[in-house]
Amino acid sequence: MAGELFLLPVWLGDAGTPAAMPAHNVALVDRVKLYFCEHEKTARQMLRRYSPTIDLSALRLHRLDKDTSESELNSYVVLLREEDAAIISEAGMPCIADPGARLVAKAHEHGIAVVPMTGPTSLMLALAASGLNGQRFSFHGYLPREPAQRKLAIKALEGEAKRTGGAQLFIETPYRNDAMFADIIASCDDRMRLCVAVDLDQPGGSVVTKRIAQWRSSPATIGKRPCVFIIG
Repeated sequence: MAGELFLLPVWLGDAGTPAAMPAHNVALVDRVKLYFCEHEKTARQMLRRYSPTIDLSALRLHRLDKDTSESELNSYVVLLREEDAAIISEAGMPCIADPGARLVAKAHEHGIAVVPMTGPTSLMLALAASGLNGQRFSFHGYLPREPAQRKLAIKALEGEAKRTGGAQLFIETPYRNDAMFADIIASCDDRMRLCVAVDLDQPGGSVVTKRIAQWRSSPATIGKRPCVFIIG
């Protein structure tokens, strides 16, 4: 009988204990021995946070990232036919802005059950607290790195927000947060709203939504912290 593929969420930052996660997540970590992850070191740290007494030497961790080959994915399916396993993300929910979706797609192709676990998802936390349209929204991942292309992408998202009324969510590599923020407030219409959600579910985290005109008069310094941007 095939195993099940669990999607195991982790904390969004350094703060967080097992008490902050559902009990069935902790029970899963105490039971499952097969994991798929981007970085083994980070995965081991997260599993130790879940279960301080876990025997890390008994675990089998396999790399799952954007460079994982098709043959590797097929070999993982063979493993899933034999036992339960879990995908663990670098932060938050697996498969959302995360390469784990490739293995999930394979699991569906082969009739292997996929089980999402409850846990923090920065995109939904940001959207819920933003005051923007939670009935209609789109996530665009990372925008282009090159400044001119990034500004064009921002204008396109602004146009989509105006046309549909939908909230437009995107993220950035932390060291480019402030450049992204500067391009948004330079590119968008004064009446548009921008939500900046920083360090969600962590001490000192914040969610602030203002009109672009307000941001221009009182600009923010985000720094190298995890951030979700929403235009609406």
